[in-house]
Amino acid sequence: MKTLLIKAVIPLSVIAFCSVTKSWHTTPVDARDTFFWGFPFAFVGEGWHTSMSLQFFILEMIADFAVYTLLCGGLVLILHRFMPAVFTSKWLPRSLWILAGLCLIAAVIIVISSQPVFHFKRPYDWEIIETWIGRFMVSL
Repeated sequence: MKTLLIKAVIPLSVIAFCSVTKSWHTTPVDARDTFFWGFPFAFVGEGWHTSMSLQFFILEMIADFAVYTLLCGGLVLILHRFMPAVFTSKWLPRSLWILAGLCLIAAVIIVISSQPVFHFKRPYDWEIIETWIGRFMVSL
């Protein structure tokens, strides 16, 4: 079971975390309209100190990654139960780890180049104007 976690669940969680998200168009208190991203909680948003900056919320990011890990773990367990030969091959785990590594590299490049601001938790309240699903995190 540990090997299944390392071979499939962790890289799938990273891939899903970096690619599947929800967009939030909000009006924070005493601020301009701002876009945030994350599912089920918004953990990254436009920064306000420069035009290309981002602000990250660590607690929401950890909660989102935990949700993705649980969902991917359930998916992998279901697939492993009905198709155990899929995860015994060598090419699938390697491909997943390579794709997860590329997603992490892209995310690190975006974070480094954005003059990020990190908050433990979102320090302000907001009013949600609109939400939608389907934007890729990498295309910020």
